[in-house]
Amino acid sequence: MNILLILVPAALLLGLIGLAAFLWSLKSGQYDDLEGAKWRILNDDDLPEDERPEHRDGGSEHETRSHMG
Repeated sequence: MNILLILVPAALLLGLIGLAAFLWSLKSGQYDDLEGAKWRILNDDDLPEDERPEHRDGGSEHETRSHMG
């Protein structure tokens, strides 16, 4: 039973550290752009300009996305 004197405060401390890390991530804006990652993976910015695929409307992908919201 003496081990509980160590384990309970250790568990509370770890829980508070986790809560502090979560609150820091909220404050620093880690969850502000949840949609951006799925669009960035499709972005062809690493290709040279002449090798990028053409879009049907004639605009670039960046212009198209800016109109989508």
